[in-house]
Amino acid sequence: MVEFTLKAEPFLGGYQRDFGTIVLKEIHNLAIVSIAFGNGDEDQAKNVLKTIFDMKVPDVGHSSKSKDATTRLLRLGIDQIFIVMDEQKDTHAAHKKIAAKLDGTAYSTDQSDAWVCLEISGAHSEVALERICPIDLHTSVFKTGHIARTNMEHLGTIIMRTSEDSFMMMSASSSAHSFVHAIETSVINAV
Repeated sequence: MVEFTLKAEPFLGGYQRDFGTIVLKEIHNLAIVSIAFGNGDEDQAKNVLKTIFDMKVPDVGHSSKSKDATTRLLRLGIDQIFIVMDEQKDTHAAHKKIAAKLDGTAYSTDQSDAWVCLEISGAHSEVALERICPIDLHTSVFKTGHIARTNMEHLGTIIMRTSEDSFMMMSASSSAHSFVHAIETSVINAV
């Protein structure tokens, strides 16, 4: 009997495109774990997360980054956090390790295959995004580390400012091609 091995591939094939003043690229090999706090368990879960990752659990609408910059905590709501870890060859194993360390203090689900992640960077990235992003992205309002849920075109999106001139955006992997097309079109119209 022939044995088959499945190999995970980036949703957009490792997409990267340079538009001159803007670079748009897919970020892949991310482990994304959703954490939900049980009723009344928030303080205990926050203490466990702080111990596991050695970083402060951020307020809603903010993120925090590990000292080695490989892990981020994204606070999406009062009782929900996404843990985003870079360069994970086995995203499912990353989830299992986190779940074991949480030891029942919070609920966790592996979200790695549910999201496509794009990074837009460059001096005009904010200008390109303001055409399709209905939130105020100006640096005086949406500062480095801020996150928000929004819609870009018709697609649900999580957006985070990662530096003055760069953003990470997450949208459903099932609409990865529509998502990158919407961002590309906005970039082309902005430059």
